[in-house]
Amino acid sequence: MERFVGAIDQGTTGTRFMVFDKEGNVVEQAYEEHQQIYPKPGWVEHDPQEIIDRTRSVIERCQISLNRRFREWEIVGVGVTNQRETTVAWNRRTGKPLYNAIVWQDTRTKDICDKLPAKLIREKTGLAVSTYFSGSKMKWLLDNVIKSREDVIFGTIDSWLIWNLTKEHVTDYTNASRTMLMDIKKLEWDEELLKLFGIDESMLPEIKSSSEIYGFFEMDGKEVPLCGALGDQQAALFGQACYEKGDAKNTFGTGNFLLMNTGKDVAFSDAGLLTTVGYGVEGRNVNYALEGSIAVTGAAVQWLRDNLGIIKTADETESLGNTDNGGVYFVPAFSGLFAPYWDMNARGSILGLTRYVRREQIVRAVLESECYQSRDVIEAMEKDCGFFIKEIKVDGGATKNNLLMQLFADISGKRVIRPKVNETTALGAAYAAGLAQDYWKDTHELKKKWKEDMSFEPTMPEEKKEELYSWWKKAVERSKSWLE
Repeated sequence: MERFVGAIDQGTTGTRFMVFDKEGNVVEQAYEEHQQIYPKPGWVEHDPQEIIDRTRSVIERCQISLNRRFREWEIVGVGVTNQRETTVAWNRRTGKPLYNAIVWQDTRTKDICDKLPAKLIREKTGLAVSTYFSGSKMKWLLDNVIKSREDVIFGTIDSWLIWNLTKEHVTDYTNASRTMLMDIKKLEWDEELLKLFGIDESMLPEIKSSSEIYGFFEMDGKEVPLCGALGDQQAALFGQACYEKGDAKNTFGTGNFLLMNTGKDVAFSDAGLLTTVGYGVEGRNVNYALEGSIAVTGAAVQWLRDNLGIIKTADETESLGNTDNGGVYFVPAFSGLFAPYWDMNARGSILGLTRYVRREQIVRAVLESECYQSRDVIEAMEKDCGFFIKEIKVDGGATKNNLLMQLFADISGKRVIRPKVNETTALGAAYAAGLAQDYWKDTHELKKKWKEDMSFEPTMPEEKKEELYSWWKKAVERSKSWLE
C-alpha cells in the first residue's frame, strides 16, 4: 500500500491539487485556472462556485492518475492552502454563495477603511488598515448586498473549501489573523472589533490550529481527513522549513510576500510591515512572523501578456528582459502600494520613457520592480528586527526565471536560495496535514527533507545597485497619492 499526503492549493489565478510522498517529492498534480472578474476599476472578484468546481476537478484528475499508476494507494490526509483575505459570504442552510468572492486585491472598501481606527486595529491585530484585509469586505457585503442576516456566514477561501468538502465552518490561526477581526495575542475573535465592523461572531468560522482534523470528505470511495490549513504565504514559510527565529522566505506569485519567523514573539513593526501568525501546528502554541506584502509582481507580467499583448507567455520575460532598463521605472501600484508604504491612493505608473524605449525595456522594468519592492520590504524588516538578513529562500512560479532571481540577488544584496521542490505553498499544507496524522513526526524531521536546487550570489557593483535603487524610490514618490 502506497501512502501519500495531499494538498489543495487554491490561489488567486487557479487551483492545484498535489500529492506528496514521505520524502516531500511530488507524486501527482493537476491544475486549473479560474476566471478573473473586474466589474469596475479597482474591483476584483471570483466566482465561488467555479472555485469549488475547479477544486473537485483537480482532485478527481489526480485520483484517476493515481489509480492508473498504483495498484493500492491511500491519501492519509489533505491540507488546504489558499489565497488569503479573499472573502465569501454564503447561506448556512443552502450552502449557496450570496455574492462573488471579493478578492484580496480589491479596493472598493477604501471609504470604509478611511474611517477605521488604525491604532486600535494595529494594536489588536498587528495589521495596517487597508482594503487588503477581510473585515472591510464583510462590512461592505453587509451594507450593500445582504438584505437579511439570517443564516449568513462568512469565510476566507480556506473556510469556503472546508465547508463545501466537510460541512464544517472552521478556519485556522493564520487565515483568521488576516481579517482585522482576530486578537493576535489571544487568538480569538475580538468583541470590540466585531462591533466596529458590525459582524456577529455567529457568522464567523471557529478558529482552530493549522494541523488537526477538521472533517472528512470522500476520495476514491474512501473517507479522507481534511486536517491542515494555512494561508498561502504562511504555508510557503512552513514548506520552506523556516522553523527558526530569523528564517526568511520570499514568494514570487501574483504578488510578492516576504515573511520572517519571529518565534514566539509578537513583533510589532515600526517600518510598515505586518505582524501575523506564522503557523500553529501544536494547538495554541503558535509561531509569529513579520510580513511585507506586495500586491502586484507576477500580476504585472500577466498584465503585459493579457492587457498590453507585449508578451505571449511569462517565460518570454527571461530572454526579453536580459537588457538594460533604458532609464524606465515601473511602479505597479494597480491596487495602491502595500508594504512598507500602505498608500491606498497610489496608482501604477511608468516613468522615464523616451524614444529609445522598446518592449524589452518595459519588460526589464517590470522584472526590476519585483526586486525593488522586495528590497523595500527587506530594509524595513532589518530595521524592525535589528539584524542583517544574509540569505532568503525563494519560491513561487516566477523563481524558475534565472534572470529574475539574479536581479533579486543583485538588487537586494542577499544570497538567494531556490529549493528543489518549488511548490512550497502546497508542500507546507501537506506538511501540516501529515503532522496531524503522524505521517511525519515533527518539524525536525521536515527540516531534514528540505533541499537546495540553486543559489544566486549578488554580483552587481554597489554603486550601480544604489543608483538604480535611488531612481526607483523617486518613481515611487511620483506614484503616491495619485487619487488625491
